[in-house]
Amino acid sequence: MRFIRPILLALVLAGTFFYFTTYRNGHVLPVNWNLVRRPQKVEITEAASSEPIDSEEQNNISVYRKNIPSVVNITSRAVAFDFFYGLVPQEGQGSGFIIDKDGHILTNYHVVADARSVEVTLHNRRKYHATVIGTDPSHDLAVIQISAPNLTPAVLGDSKHLEVGQKVYAIGNPFGLSGTLTTGIVSSIRPVREPNGPIIDEAIQTDAAINPGNSGGPLLNWQGQVIGINTMILSSVGQSAGIGFAIPINTAKAVLGDLVTLGRVRRPALGIQTIPITPELADQMGLAADYGLLIVSVVPGGPADHAGLKGGSERAYLGNYPIKVGGDLIVAIDGQNIQDQQDLAHVMNNHRAGDTVTVTVYRGKNKMDIKVTLGEAGQREQQV
Repeated sequence: MRFIRPILLALVLAGTFFYFTTYRNGHVLPVNWNLVRRPQKVEITEAASSEPIDSEEQNNISVYRKNIPSVVNITSRAVAFDFFYGLVPQEGQGSGFIIDKDGHILTNYHVVADARSVEVTLHNRRKYHATVIGTDPSHDLAVIQISAPNLTPAVLGDSKHLEVGQKVYAIGNPFGLSGTLTTGIVSSIRPVREPNGPIIDEAIQTDAAINPGNSGGPLLNWQGQVIGINTMILSSVGQSAGIGFAIPINTAKAVLGDLVTLGRVRRPALGIQTIPITPELADQMGLAADYGLLIVSVVPGGPADHAGLKGGSERAYLGNYPIKVGGDLIVAIDGQNIQDQQDLAHVMNNHRAGDTVTVTVYRGKNKMDIKVTLGEAGQREQQV
């Protein structure tokens, strides 16, 4: 009996606790629906008629309908090694757009890099195996090809005269959500370095929402023409923060021929080694201009050598670095001022091997124009 009383008391306390905290609070009293007053009908406020679509909305719809047949989803599959050197399958997704009836598709290089297989899904959900035709890692561009009937190529526009404030549209497959349209404006035109190293010259910055999966998709103007290839975002969380970048379509058009016919890009080269000139260096060397690229040496038998450009002949030091001075000073190419290697790279990006350019130089105090036929770069020109 001495042990039973505590047990009974504990049961009573537990039952009381359960009743007040659980059972009573969760108990639903039955409702007498006969006492509930029901209206004869529900009064709601409806629009008198459907509001007409305004001109801006109509243009949005037009751009989307015009381009959605050209935009594709790209799935790339690769393998990697784990800690124990076992093969681990990896899958990535991106976007691209059809550029001709033969099934060539333009996208980013990083979308298909190291892929063992590539699959393309069209807007009608048909899937096709794709072949990588050509790649240009330095511009983050790639061309793949599918064999499919009745393809609708996108219309390629002109990115040369873009202005900040222009309206743009991005179509792609963010997070695998196919056929997504976002809108924004051109926020800026600036050079940008991609995470894997390449520099996008005159990249198009936009606030149109771009997220993982948009890479390789088209950036369009209000006429529905492709003006860029969406390639990267600037974000600390890996999602759109209103700062996205696209490769100018003119950069892609300049190399498309090489990518499709050769599978690579014939990089143009002058065959020179140069140093940038500052006003201080120009004053010390007694140069005729206080800017430009001073030719230190020319590659024997290279394009500059054949054209008659001169390298340095007098030994000197730039800090502790030995150089040769007395060579030609490049101040312009095709009328565009050249102040540093970035200006030279910008001009070269708009040309291919075999093009002829007019190089304006000072030889001593004499200014002259020299025609140079660009060669193909076997390796990057050395510059200091």
